[in-house]
Amino acid sequence: MEEKLSRLISWIETSDNIVFFGGAGVSTESGIPDFRSVDGLYNQQWPEPPEVILSHDYFLAHTEQFFKFHRQKMIYTAALPNAAHLALAKLEQMGKLKAVITQNIDGLHQAAGSKSVLELHGSIHRNYCLDCHKQFDVDFIVNSNGIPLCPDCGGIVRPDVVLYQEELDIQVLTAALNAIKKAEMLIIGGTGLSVYPAAGLIDYYQGNKLVLINESTTLRDNIADLVINDRIGKVLKACINI
Repeated sequence: MEEKLSRLISWIETSDNIVFFGGAGVSTESGIPDFRSVDGLYNQQWPEPPEVILSHDYFLAHTEQFFKFHRQKMIYTAALPNAAHLALAKLEQMGKLKAVITQNIDGLHQAAGSKSVLELHGSIHRNYCLDCHKQFDVDFIVNSNGIPLCPDCGGIVRPDVVLYQEELDIQVLTAALNAIKKAEMLIIGGTGLSVYPAAGLIDYYQGNKLVLINESTTLRDNIADLVINDRIGKVLKACINI
C-alpha cells in the first residue's frame, strides 16, 4: 500500500491536467448510503425496489409515493463534505484538477469548494416546475407535503435528477467526455463502474495514469495503471495536504 500511495502522490505532483470521476462511494464517508453495498439503498426493504421507485414511469404513475421516497432516502441536507471532497477542491485550487465528474446528486463537491463539477445525474439542489419551469431549491421540496406544487401555476415541482428510463443531459455528457479525452491523469473513485452509460466514459481516456480507488474490486481493474482498494477519502487525504 505504501508503494502505491507513493506512486499516486508522484503522479499527482507531476500532472497538471487531472480529471476525477466519482460515484456513490465518494459520499458514504459523509453519511450518505450508497446503492449496492450490504447496507446500501438497494438492500433496504421497500414496497418496490428503489430502481423501480426512481424510474420515470413510477414518477408519473405514483408521484406521491415517489416524493415520499425521495424525501426520506435521496435528500441529506445535513451532510457535510468529507476528506475526498475537500482534497479534490484543493487540487482544483492548485490548478491541477480540471474537472470533477460525478454520478452523485448531493452537491457536496460544490459545498467543498469545487467549481468545475459535471453532475451526470443532476442534483437534489435544483428543482423545477414541469409546467412553467420556475426554479426551486431543495428546501422547497423538504418543506412541502405530498406532491410539491408550484405556487405560481400549480404544476408539479420535480427534482432535476436523471431517473431510470431518462437520458443523461447531452451537454453534461459531452463536456465529461471531452474532459476525459484531454486528461493527463484520470482518477476514478467510489464506484464499481457498473452503471452505464456513465461507466463507459472511461473508455475515452487516452493517457497512461488511470487510477482506480475503491474499497472493493471494480469491473475495470484490469485496465487500470494503478488500483488501490481503500476508502477514497482516506487515500486522497494521505496524498493531499488539506
